[in-house]
Amino acid sequence: MLATLLAVPFTACAEDGDAKRGAATFKACSNCHVAVGDRTVFGPSLQGVVGRRAGSLPGFRYSEAMKAAGDQGLVWTEADLSAFLSNPKRKVPGTSMRFWGFWSQSSIDDVIAYLKANP
Repeated sequence: MLATLLAVPFTACAEDGDAKRGAATFKACSNCHVAVGDRTVFGPSLQGVVGRRAGSLPGFRYSEAMKAAGDQGLVWTEADLSAFLSNPKRKVPGTSMRFWGFWSQSSIDDVIAYLKANP
């Protein structure tokens, strides 16, 4: 049985995430981001972020690193958002985001589920 489990590739996705818990967890992000609307504080609006090219929201001044990541093809899929939310500076070296990352995968999945609920 263990061999079967190990043979199945792991892919991070928010299918098991809970949008309601994600809304509560997102409060840690709300000093800089909004999940609904276009108002930005220190970070871009995250409404519709799932499927968006990195560094591409009009009217927001992204770091050169984030713009370059988008120019090189980074699109915020669930897997890429998961990697970024676990360690932003590892996923996009040079990002200006001042957040170390979430510690638990369940928190990440919940936040992504919440963001997906706000297309």
